[in-house]
Amino acid sequence: MTYNAYLIKRKVEDIVIYPFIILGRLIAFFNPLQKEYEVFFFFPFYHTGGAEKVHALITQATGGNNSLIYFTRKSVDATFYQDFVLSGCTIKNISRFTDNKFLYFFNLLFRGIISGYINGQKKSPIVFNGQCNFGYKISPWIKSSIPQIELIHSFNTFSWIRIPFLPFIAKTVMISKVRMEEHFEQYKKLKIPLTFFNKVQHIVNGIPLPQHVNKKDYCGRLQVLYAGRGTEEKRVHIIAAIAKEASVNNLPIDFIFMGDVQSAIPQHLLSYCNLVGQIDDKNKIEKYYQQAHIVIITSYTEGFPLVIEEGMARGCIVLATPVGDISVHVKNGENGFLFSNVSNEEEIVKEGVEFLSFLCENKNTLRSMEEKNKQYANDFFSIEKFEQSYKDLFNQIRNKHFEAN
Repeated sequence: MTYNAYLIKRKVEDIVIYPFIILGRLIAFFNPLQKEYEVFFFFPFYHTGGAEKVHALITQATGGNNSLIYFTRKSVDATFYQDFVLSGCTIKNISRFTDNKFLYFFNLLFRGIISGYINGQKKSPIVFNGQCNFGYKISPWIKSSIPQIELIHSFNTFSWIRIPFLPFIAKTVMISKVRMEEHFEQYKKLKIPLTFFNKVQHIVNGIPLPQHVNKKDYCGRLQVLYAGRGTEEKRVHIIAAIAKEASVNNLPIDFIFMGDVQSAIPQHLLSYCNLVGQIDDKNKIEKYYQQAHIVIITSYTEGFPLVIEEGMARGCIVLATPVGDISVHVKNGENGFLFSNVSNEEEIVKEGVEFLSFLCENKNTLRSMEEKNKQYANDFFSIEKFEQSYKDLFNQIRNKHFEAN
């Protein structure tokens, strides 16, 4: 399907849902917001996840009491909810209306209500969409004079969902240079106009760097840490298989799994894994990172996962599949090890054991990589650079809008 076909399909759908938009606008008119807002954020979740943490950091950098956050999908847990609260933004969770397939009428209705709120602001706000399906669906109903920004973490289903809504996006932020190139290839295949290429901007994710990092002790057993969700693309079962083979080979290594991953690990591999579960206490999370020697990622798709930034900042070396921008920041044999392929799971397990065997016998390599990674994180992943990049982006959008109007 070409770009023009996507646009035609969207316009047909717009005709069908137009009555719901009108009804929603009426509801918004008679039930207005209690105050004016300068920024409207749209995010699906606040549960455990690297994307959710990034979204919270963006709201802390650019939000405030003049900003409003909408959550549109039901979150599994409340891991990052308080991080969004710290932004000072007003928070509205509308997931019970917009994430219920049996009450889809409300999803359509809320497109009219919320676009009515946005259009009704006396001063044109900024709309920020963090990979939120609902955020795309309301974009055609927002005034063209109101700038909309989207954030893309990886090349995934959203890479296709967003296509018919590109005309409404003023700026696209991508966190991965590799994923940028993949999107550009997609644009070429779909015959998307060149003007949309120029709207894409790269901003690498940043993290609050630890004030103090303990020197790691390599005298005892090595600690391999997986931190994250147990979703399909993470392929946590591969890490569990590596843990088993490491045990069979009598390697002095412990595998720590931080997050809700038990259901993603086959029953016969659970005994080789130390599951510490979902942890919300930041001090406990810090403790596991400080104690870890290695962070591991076996995903088949990523943008650039925060766990790598967080691990490197604490001197952990990286063992990962070469997806997204991981290979941009992790150089094989210099500050970590990259698997030779992404698709062959048996080969990944075999290489994982080989890498770990090497590290068990070469502790000086670990020490060298520890220092390199701490320095690299300080040079490239600081939260200050991240925050300034987003502040500059918002100011740029505001100034451009002011000049155009």
